[in-house]
Amino acid sequence: MKATSALLVLLALFLSLGASAQTKEIYTNPAFENLAKSHKTIAILPFEARVGLRPNQMKTMTPERIKEMEQNEGLAVQSALQTYFLKVSSKDDYTVSFQDAATTNAMLLKNNITAENIKSFTPAELAKVLGVDGVITGTFTTDKPMSDGASLALGLAVGFYGATNSGKTAINIYDGASGELLWKYEKSLSRGLGSDTNTIITTIMRKASKKFPYSKIKA
Repeated sequence: MKATSALLVLLALFLSLGASAQTKEIYTNPAFENLAKSHKTIAILPFEARVGLRPNQMKTMTPERIKEMEQNEGLAVQSALQTYFLKVSSKDDYTVSFQDAATTNAMLLKNNITAENIKSFTPAELAKVLGVDGVITGTFTTDKPMSDGASLALGLAVGFYGATNSGKTAINIYDGASGELLWKYEKSLSRGLGSDTNTIITTIMRKASKKFPYSKIKA
């Protein structure tokens, strides 16, 4: 009986710790208010995307086509995030504005910052180049392309369409002056989140909106 009771206690503790870990998807810097008090404009960078391909799919593609697909997916996430913020901002819900993604990408290109070398720049350096107060970066991993652009890059005939869209996304906000991480949100992807980039990003951000650091406090 004692052994059984001890086992039940350990199981309860394990489940409790597991539940606690699942709730810790969002991190907000304790000094956020001080670091971001003067923020006016935030830039959303193209996301780093990874699409997990099955072995038979890998055989039909060159490394160049895989890179093109993943870059298109990263641009699609950037665009979807901007679209979400514009919709919410139209309701006057945020204390900052968001630089247009086309402007962000053009300025990166003019400064010779590409998907291949962007990791060699710090968030503070990128913010300075873009003339913004903070930058949003992120990663997006999935087991099939979510965006039309990524699918079209493959000729639509490689067999990616299916019911699943498992994976994970992480969204980070950095202070442009100090380069410090201000906010981070991680979320695993599942079929319940949708099957296209815009739907997934909208669903993810709705879940995170109560903790989004630039949200205005409702009276």
